[in-house]
Amino acid sequence: MKNRKSTEEVALGIRRRVFEHCMRNNGGYLSQACSAAEQLAFLYNEALKLGEPTLPAVPRPFGGVPSADNPDYVTGAGYNGPFEPHYDRLFIAPAHYALVAYATLIETGRMAPEGLEMFNKDGSSVEMIGAEHSPGMEVHNGTLGIGLSTGAGLAFGRKRRGEEGQVCVFMSDGEVQEGQTWEAVQAAAHHRIDNLWALMDVNDQQCDGAMSSVMEVRDIAEKFRAFGAVCVEIDAHDLDAMRQARAEPHEGRPLIILARSSPTHGMSFLQRRFPRLHYVRFKTPEERDEMNKAIAEELGVEPVDIAEGAH
Repeated sequence: MKNRKSTEEVALGIRRRVFEHCMRNNGGYLSQACSAAEQLAFLYNEALKLGEPTLPAVPRPFGGVPSADNPDYVTGAGYNGPFEPHYDRLFIAPAHYALVAYATLIETGRMAPEGLEMFNKDGSSVEMIGAEHSPGMEVHNGTLGIGLSTGAGLAFGRKRRGEEGQVCVFMSDGEVQEGQTWEAVQAAAHHRIDNLWALMDVNDQQCDGAMSSVMEVRDIAEKFRAFGAVCVEIDAHDLDAMRQARAEPHEGRPLIILARSSPTHGMSFLQRRFPRLHYVRFKTPEERDEMNKAIAEELGVEPVDIAEGAH
């Protein structure tokens, strides 16, 4: 698809859209938009070769699980375009980034804004925690740590078939606490799966607080290199650095880009909640009002009208 906006504009639009949604719905995954907006904007707007969406702009209701009695079942990957050999494929490993992914689809013209009105509603495919039928998703990555293995398997198959398309996995740093991630890197290096690359949001946060308070992971760049990957560390909010990292040669090995990010970038009011930022729910109406005004000003938009139907 042809870019209608710059990647910088897409990233700002993602933050604004996630902010407005969370204000109207009394909370949500705000910090993930802070840390990952540039990363997902980069992937969809310029880094990946994706075709036109194959699914309707307004998502269909949940169509049931795959089965012999449900032959029309499709995954949400149709929003990323067709599975043709020359197109790239994307796996979004941290399913709790779904709201940020949906906002990215809207900002890049792949999904209608009305899709967010279905978010987390009964019978909707627009899940709060992305499932395989959710827009932009292809497999269920609710168990963190399986995304890179999934991507490596597909990339290996594509390489053996001689397909041109690359496979990208968007990851979060909490996944390095899972052994399967390291098995995937080791296998990809052993089998020379170099049509695989990953962009990891390294925000040092997870559900229970700071990464270091849950399990110390130490120098993950050194560990990725020891397991056979080419690994580059960048500032996640520097798009030029991201572009240079993507161009890093990695013949015969997977490429892992560690994008070190801030979970409050663009919404500095959230620093008051540090380090418990995984899911932000407002403690009082007064805090919600204060946050609404402060973040709106920082993002350059009007505060969200939350008086009607506030809960």
